[in-house]
Amino acid sequence: MPRAAVGVVVALLWCAALIGGGAEKDLAADAAALLAFRDAVGPRLPWAAASSPCGWRGVRCDAGGGRVVALQLPGAKLVGRVPTGTVGNLTALRTLSLRSNALSGGIPADIGNCGELRAVYLQGNHLAGEVPEGFFSLLLLQRLDLSHNRITGSISPEFNKLRRLTTLYLENNSLNGTLPVDLDLPKLQLFNVSNNDQLTGAVPASLAGKPANAFIGTGLCGGPLSPCANPAPPSPSPSPEITPPPAAAQDSKSSKLSGGAIAGIAVGAAAALLVALAVIVVLCFKRGRRKEGRPAADVDEDASPVSVTVARADKVEVKRSRSRPSQQTTTSGAKKLVFVGGEPDVPYDLDTLLHASAEVLGKGWLGTTYRATLEGGAAVVAVKRLREAPIAEREFRDSVAELAALRHENLAPLRAYFYSRDEKLLVSDFVGAGALSSLLHGGGGAVRRARLGFTSRARIALAVARGVAFIHGAGSSHGNIKSSNIVVNRTHDGAYVTDHGLAQLLGAAVPLKRVTGYRAPEVSDLRRASREADVYSFGVVLLEMLTGRPPANAVPGFDGVDLPQWVRAVVQEEWTAEVFDASIADEAHAEEEMMRLLKLAVKCTEQRPELRPTMAEVAARIEHIVDTAIRNADVDDFESVSQ
Repeated sequence: MPRAAVGVVVALLWCAALIGGGAEKDLAADAAALLAFRDAVGPRLPWAAASSPCGWRGVRCDAGGGRVVALQLPGAKLVGRVPTGTVGNLTALRTLSLRSNALSGGIPADIGNCGELRAVYLQGNHLAGEVPEGFFSLLLLQRLDLSHNRITGSISPEFNKLRRLTTLYLENNSLNGTLPVDLDLPKLQLFNVSNNDQLTGAVPASLAGKPANAFIGTGLCGGPLSPCANPAPPSPSPSPEITPPPAAAQDSKSSKLSGGAIAGIAVGAAAALLVALAVIVVLCFKRGRRKEGRPAADVDEDASPVSVTVARADKVEVKRSRSRPSQQTTTSGAKKLVFVGGEPDVPYDLDTLLHASAEVLGKGWLGTTYRATLEGGAAVVAVKRLREAPIAEREFRDSVAELAALRHENLAPLRAYFYSRDEKLLVSDFVGAGALSSLLHGGGGAVRRARLGFTSRARIALAVARGVAFIHGAGSSHGNIKSSNIVVNRTHDGAYVTDHGLAQLLGAAVPLKRVTGYRAPEVSDLRRASREADVYSFGVVLLEMLTGRPPANAVPGFDGVDLPQWVRAVVQEEWTAEVFDASIADEAHAEEEMMRLLKLAVKCTEQRPELRPTMAEVAARIEHIVDTAIRNADVDDFESVSQ
């Protein structure tokens, strides 16, 4: 080999050695920064100094294993202040997620050293102080979430330097001042500064298209909010007082009402008197007819045989009204409870039901649901008191009979109904331990937010998918799929679907804006909600279960978000685990299955109905995900026992 060639080879090998040595030094520096971080805020993190940081929990390295590019420790029980020289020394970091911990103090001032950062998730901590200047040197930053902290100060115009920013969440902090008038972030999709009550002034023109709930709980105005009040004009300089002549003053006092005005008032009073007399005549005529009697079929139109009396804030007692008892009859005889699913194991009638004490389980636009315990605790049933709706008895009876005919292990069985003009009741078996909505978000009386692992959530999703697929197979659609209409069983590994078919029965009078969080974009009439619309709503429920976030207009006390839009904005460049609820994000054995279920949920919420899978396909795919998750959990349990 010529000497020149040998020299080139040696030089290349020397460069490779230098590069390799440099990479090892960089990784060692990253490991030292991580260990300092652990000692400061996470002493329980199982990081062994003798091993490579690329294998540590929550740490991810690049493809070559030379640098740490992600630190993701959501809900890892981190406590305390993050010192400088820790996270700030991870100069190749692309993703930082320390959400849902108990970190305090200020954001490290040297965060600006992490020039490769694309995503920062620090929400749900106790971080205080102002946003450090270093943030504004992170020119590659795309997603920033500092919500639910104690951040103070104003929103700096320096945010305009972050030209790639698509998500900026600053809600539930203590920010003050005004929003920068010239705020210009061309790629911004998701923005929220709500519940910063010291923010004042006008919403900038660049943010005027954002939803109003992005600014609620502030002193802001304009844009999607009510218009800003015009400032009071400056008071004119005092001028000499001019006193009118006595004759003019006397004339002004005597001309307060013109003759035309007095005539108009007189005509109006006469017209009002005539209307009042006409109303009195009509009422007297109707009262006379009522005394003379009318056909029994008409009596039912005004009957009011049932009333609900609130006994306590969370308890109700259902009683029979004693007024006009004769009006409880029709041409077919006395009004009674009609059983549609066979006689109950423990016999009861309308009188027994109406004297049961009942606990309110939930209220929705279709009505109120009670847990009714019959006298002596003989049986417990669920009673749905439907909202008023103009529906004929025959139509109601036929519709309820069709619903009762749908029998499946994941559908709450309908047992009986009661119909009158003013009261309509549906009675079904009381199943489960609580609504999925309450288990995910809290609330709902005695039901509190539960610790639902991913496998439990996937099993619940599978049960719901099977129930809805059965409804579709019977040629029907549900029409109102949401987490509050899913009842989870006591072992948290199955569920029952409720309220199927009621939207078609009563949906005509319901404003669509009240169900926007789950409603498919093509639905304009709830009575005609298709199976494809059911798939969309089920997809939103899947996103709710995976992210832990409620959709818009879903849970009282929660702002909610457009879940399909939010998830797509987060994963548009890469399928990141940052969308997952912090309580399941650390389940490493199920990360792949979580991602598969997330992709399925996104597919279910496609804008175009024809692109969505059928519920039968959805159920089959979730079944495979559940089987894999269970096997992986068993392997992890075996390995932990073996060690």
